[in-house]
Amino acid sequence: QVLLVESGGGSVQAGGSVRLSCVASGGVTRNYCMAWFRQAPGKEREGVASIEPDRVTMYADSVKGRFTISKDNAKNTLYLQMNSLKPEDTATYYCAADPGAFFSSTTCRSKYGESWWRNASIMDYWGKGTLVTVSS
Repeated sequence: QVLLVESGGGSVQAGGSVRLSCVASGGVTRNYCMAWFRQAPGKEREGVASIEPDRVTMYADSVKGRFTISKDNAKNTLYLQMNSLKPEDTATYYCAADPGAFFSSTTCRSKYGESWWRNASIMDYWGKGTLVTVSS
């Protein structure tokens, strides 16, 4: 069982920056499909950014150029650097992981399609989330 624990959320003014971390335990997540999702009040959970074992990254159009996803395999930690934050970025941010591509010896995009990271139902493991509030 993989345990994911997010941290780094908080309140920030528009234009500011926040870095989220997600520490994984119980699995070798360097081989997993990893992603950040977010959910704002009254809205559906949406994929924000993803990174595959080969370090290919994808971003939602709404965050492209402002957010950067990265990982430290030695620390089993996933990061999301968020810059130039906007009030509409306010949401609970979730870290998610899926081992399916590893067990199939393929890439996440080959197994699930190019938009796999937008599909919350694919992800097997979830953190409890960390709240980011951006004020104007």
